[in-house]
Amino acid sequence: MIDATDRQIIQALQGGLPLVSAPYAQVADDLGMPEADLLERLSALKARGVIRRIAAAPNHYKLGMTSNGMTVWDVEDDRIAELGAQIGALPFVTHCYERPRALPDWPYNLFAMVHGSDRDEVEEKRAEIAAILGDACRAKDILYSTRILKKTGLRLKKKG
Repeated sequence: MIDATDRQIIQALQGGLPLVSAPYAQVADDLGMPEADLLERLSALKARGVIRRIAAAPNHYKLGMTSNGMTVWDVEDDRIAELGAQIGALPFVTHCYERPRALPDWPYNLFAMVHGSDRDEVEEKRAEIAAILGDACRAKDILYSTRILKKTGLRLKKKG
């Protein structure tokens, strides 16, 4: 649970930090609180798992990474935690999830998003993932992005 002040902090930060030399001081000032209180609350929110991180979110298209594929894998259930952690740790994997299969049409339970400058680069990265998964992988596919539909995280609505 979050209180009203935590909600205000999340709403103030959900659009990104202000591009100033002291962004947290600016946000704290905008909220009418000392910067130390803001930082303490952010630390507590992170410790409780309410927020995972505050980080830069580069636009991979503007960085030249215009080929994007969600690789999907049917991985043995007793190996997915171990192998999923290895795949998620790869520097070129930006999202990695375990999801339930939707049999018989969708046998995949491991998803890993890969970006590249072209499809050949994405395919090379997919081959690296396949090598790690080895015989534990029974089927695979890749779903290429055709356009960006949304590029934000969760947004809290203002109450009242």
